[in-house]
Amino acid sequence: MPEAIFLPFAPGVGVWRDADFFYVASNGMPDHRMMVGITAWQQQVPLPQPYSGANAWRIPLRPVVAAQPLSARQHFFRGAIAIAANGVPIFNPIKNDGRTDTYLAGELDEFGGHAGRADDYHYHIAPTHLQAQVGHDKPVAYALDGYPIYGYTEPDGSVPGALDAFNGHETAALGYHYHASRTYPYLNGGFHGEVVERDGQVDPQPRALGVRPALPPWRGARVVDFKALDASHYNLIVEVAGQRHQVNYTLNADGSVRFDFIGSDGPMRSETYSVRQSGANGSPREGGADRPRRSRSQ
Repeated sequence: MPEAIFLPFAPGVGVWRDADFFYVASNGMPDHRMMVGITAWQQQVPLPQPYSGANAWRIPLRPVVAAQPLSARQHFFRGAIAIAANGVPIFNPIKNDGRTDTYLAGELDEFGGHAGRADDYHYHIAPTHLQAQVGHDKPVAYALDGYPIYGYTEPDGSVPGALDAFNGHETAALGYHYHASRTYPYLNGGFHGEVVERDGQVDPQPRALGVRPALPPWRGARVVDFKALDASHYNLIVEVAGQRHQVNYTLNADGSVRFDFIGSDGPMRSETYSVRQSGANGSPREGGADRPRRSRSQ
């Protein structure tokens, strides 16, 4: 049963099925430390996301081989291409400019993830660290075409045989499946199975809830620490030119988020953002979210 790999992460991750699909619900926030190790920070931070109910991840129970498989080198630069066992989405390792390898560019943390422009945390490489919880003989993720993604080896520990351009192959024991790799494409390099591409991403897929405008990269900023102080309070520390700056942010009961930006010399700037009431329709991609409402104080 494909749902089995998600069970170690319950109750934070929920799974259910109907006749054709299984569904994965989560808030997209892993239980490991996030953001630390990023050397090219885009000024985003991780926020919980509403991947539940009708906005949950939908995976085919019976994948169908595509008549014309699509490569992630030319497609799917927006949105997720897989969902990890801990309910965190996985994006194309190439960002939405169609050329930048996020791993080589220093944009990923020690677990291969970062926060996108909707402040949505996601991975860009295979989350092989999850084998500690799911087991080395189980997949660590499922591609959105329904095929599983295993680690660097087969379940018996052997080195995978010849992989195709999508990092996949077929074996008698497992049928078709993808593997992680330490170089591009890192996970499924496209889709062996049928998917629908619309506006540069797999369709349908859940939407992230962005609360503030995307910011430009902060040149020279390196994330050196991140803490979840509790379920609503977070602290991120970046180092720039030898000086430390902090971002403290709080999830308010009304859905707004307060950000406190603390400079190395002590002054603090505070901003509070609220999603507009018309809906939470920022797609989980590298390219934005709904326009927020903002209030600012010094």
